[in-house]
Amino acid sequence: MANAPFPIQQTLTAIAVQYRNSTLIADAVLPRVPVGTQEFKYMRHAMSEGFTIPDTRIGRRSRPNELEFTAVEVAAACLDYGLDDVIPQRDINNAPEGYNPVERAVQGLTDLVLLDREKRVADIVFALNTYPAAQRTTLSGTSQWSDFTNSTPLVNITTALDTMVMRGNVMVIGRQAWTRLSMHPQIVKAVMGYANDSGIVTRQQVAALFELEDVLVGEGWLNTARKGQAANMQRVWGKHCALIHRDSLAGPQMRTTFGFTAQFGTRFSGQMPEPHAGIIGGTRVRVGESVAEVVSANDLGYLFQDAVA
Repeated sequence: MANAPFPIQQTLTAIAVQYRNSTLIADAVLPRVPVGTQEFKYMRHAMSEGFTIPDTRIGRRSRPNELEFTAVEVAAACLDYGLDDVIPQRDINNAPEGYNPVERAVQGLTDLVLLDREKRVADIVFALNTYPAAQRTTLSGTSQWSDFTNSTPLVNITTALDTMVMRGNVMVIGRQAWTRLSMHPQIVKAVMGYANDSGIVTRQQVAALFELEDVLVGEGWLNTARKGQAANMQRVWGKHCALIHRDSLAGPQMRTTFGFTAQFGTRFSGQMPEPHAGIIGGTRVRVGESVAEVVSANDLGYLFQDAVA
């Protein structure tokens, strides 16, 4: 952002970078990877090339078979996301001791920018069309994990993991689905022993049960009501569950992972005079970042839509 006409301030940028809502999981689901330019390319490899066995036998005077590994270069671009807040100078002058309206605006704007990203990632990861047809299932009725008598989440999840060419190592699940899964008698018995048919298990126990690195529970809320209407609070991550293979070291040009987030530059914040705010003007505060959420290998994931009722 060195050439940006908007004056970037290091102290405010530090607040924008450091401020975190602990309930947001987007950065863990699609880890951030820095890219050198706003427009970038990533490589999409053919899965079959890594699993098709060629003739490796060599005759006494013959040459080994020659192979060529191919990849499709996919162009993408980071998009700019940001928000402004205008603070009248009167508010700054009359702020109580220990309260900084500018810093408070940075925190509030950062929270909303990150919440918007959380929603984008949730919409991608929990979309049916993100996954191959054979690696997505919509549960309904007695098959939903909220039916403790008839549903079989232990079988569902184990079978799904076994169908993936690169086994999923992360579970991404909405809070409502997680609450029911963690109390499901089939899961409780598998973790605590078959003499126990009630209780609640932890994320760490479920991760160990299914040989996962992590269980990420989407806790976030958002208001879906239009401005001026009564708030309608909904969970960002809904009632779904996905199993993905995540490689946190993967990026546009190396390794294989379900998805990643390309990030151009860093999240920033700054301020500039706003002469039209009130009788004596004010300050305009801006928070922004440039990112692109990418699903780079959709066959490294499995989705259970509507996992619970």
